[in-house]
Amino acid sequence: MSTDLEKFSSQMDAKVLAELRAYAKTNNKRIADILSEAVSSHLQQVRLRPAFRSAVDLVIEENSELLERLAK
Repeated sequence: MSTDLEKFSSQMDAKVLAELRAYAKTNNKRIADILSEAVSSHLQQVRLRPAFRSAVDLVIEENSELLERLAK
């Protein structure tokens, strides 16, 4: 993980936090590393959705006639 770490405070559902702590302990990982990986993954998914949707819209628009014929 990055060595450029910044401390912050947040809150989490107590049951979820207990599961996170158990997972970290079982897998010999730091909670900070797990959270960084999870947030990074989430942000990547959020960024990709609009780009994916735009690409799908473009394909549909460019192939609308063919798609209409296939639908018949």
